[in-house]
Amino acid sequence: MIKHSVDRDMANKINVSVKTTYMADQTLPRQRYVYSYTITIANQGDEAAQLISRHWYIRDAKDNLQEVQGVGVIGEQPHITPGSSYTYTSGVVLETETGIMEGTYQMRADSGETFDAQIPTFALVPPHAIH
Repeated sequence: MIKHSVDRDMANKINVSVKTTYMADQTLPRQRYVYSYTITIANQGDEAAQLISRHWYIRDAKDNLQEVQGVGVIGEQPHITPGSSYTYTSGVVLETETGIMEGTYQMRADSGETFDAQIPTFALVPPHAIH
């Protein structure tokens, strides 16, 4: 009998990177500020994993917190094989000009192991506010 060894450190093998874009054409100053963000989830491990759900914390400049949980991302639950990545774009609306986002993706390895992949904290800042 061959015993399958499970990588217990799968969370560290999923690399999440983020690029943000200020959507000036959709922003209404003093009312709503719109950003899009593009996320790339790269599997640097030896085992495939599926993104099951997401859990976001979104905080604006007034310290208002939005907590968002849901199944998959943009209606999909991508299966990411070793050495490959998955990229998607979504958006967020803030009541203030700046904010931050962070969170986790709940993942399931093909072995059945479930784990959280950390989404690094990233800033939502329009180009004119960067010094």
